[in-house]
Amino acid sequence: MCTLTFAWQVFPDAPLVVAANRDELVDRPSEPPAIRDGKRRFLAPRDAEAGGTWIGVNDAGVFVGITNRWTDADLAGERSRGLLVRDALGCDSAEEAGRLIERGVDDTEYGGFNLVVADEAAALLYEYDGSLSVHGFDPGVHVVVNVGADGRYDIPASRAEPAERQMAAVRVLQDRLAVEPGESAAVWRDRAAAALADHDVGVCVHGDGFGTRSSSLLTVDDDGGVDYRFADGPPCETSHELVGDEFALGGSADGQE
Repeated sequence: MCTLTFAWQVFPDAPLVVAANRDELVDRPSEPPAIRDGKRRFLAPRDAEAGGTWIGVNDAGVFVGITNRWTDADLAGERSRGLLVRDALGCDSAEEAGRLIERGVDDTEYGGFNLVVADEAAALLYEYDGSLSVHGFDPGVHVVVNVGADGRYDIPASRAEPAERQMAAVRVLQDRLAVEPGESAAVWRDRAAAALADHDVGVCVHGDGFGTRSSSLLTVDDDGGVDYRFADGPPCETSHELVGDEFALGGSADGQE
């Protein structure tokens, strides 16, 4: 499974704080986060097999993150979902990214996904299982996993048992990540990092040829600063290191990658 947690419009000094684990086949090649050029400059890791990404932020302050969506639907997966994330990172706002996603699924059948786009003005969840639905997030702490988000789950018959385990893990994670009085964005981020690495929570997973491959901590400050810390391995045994320290918001669109 993949786990995407974020605090949106919770902390006055940081409109967005993200903590996420990526679960993937161990032999699928990837590249760590770097500053990349496209329709907008963006900071993101790269799936070296398909060329897309699973998480990132651009210089307009648009964040995009995705998890697979478990579904019983037989979907063609004609194009990598990570390419849709990369496309959305070329947008000037979360609203524009949403319109791009809507057009994208009209033209192409993807594998199932839960995709978050967020900026200072809006945070939206796009759920795709052959048809697309959209939900807005209120300010707060949110958890998105393969079966849904924030307690709104759709359990596929083909994966009922792992879905139950995932929901149990999310309940523990939500309890751990409730914001404490007076807590700063940095302290919450560090607590989120610890929870994503804690096997008692259950979202850092290890299996036969599959498991948690990396972990991301991403903070967008109210002054336009971006702090991205990346663990290039399971967070239970890999520390998060600062990447892209020259990246900041406020750039301009600068052409194709």
